[in-house]
Amino acid sequence: MKIAIYPGTFDPITFGHIDIIRRASELFDYLIVAVAKDNYKNPLFTLDERIKLIANETAKLNNKNISVEKFEGLLVEFACKKGCCAIIRGLRAVSDFEFEFQMFGMNSRLDPTIQTIFLPASESNHFIASRLVKEVARLGGDVSSFVSTNVRKALLQKLTK
Repeated sequence: MKIAIYPGTFDPITFGHIDIIRRASELFDYLIVAVAKDNYKNPLFTLDERIKLIANETAKLNNKNISVEKFEGLLVEFACKKGCCAIIRGLRAVSDFEFEFQMFGMNSRLDPTIQTIFLPASESNHFIASRLVKEVARLGGDVSSFVSTNVRKALLQKLTK
């Protein structure tokens, strides 16, 4: 069984993330959406809130080969523990590539048995970034074309506290 992992903070999950999840789940027998605890980005949503939002969104895909799990520490250690053969990374723009290529190099050095697969964002989603979605919502803009109704409601609730 070929298992892949799609890691991120997903703060919040966007249509861009969902697109990558859907496409990656079609390429592999099983996909783990790995939600990073991540202390350095200072996420708006708690780890458990992000997991719940992602689980709700991935359930809509009706794909039984997707799970959502939290992790902390080194991604390659988590991936190895889960029996993954690939790490999925989404690329929105050329600017993403430099950082992602550095991560690929580091992860390859830590565990050369795990491949990194870069999936470009779809044309309709290439500009969507969680931090921009949060900023638009924070400033009162409409984010309904970037996130689901459920995520939009959670985002607005969080920002009005």
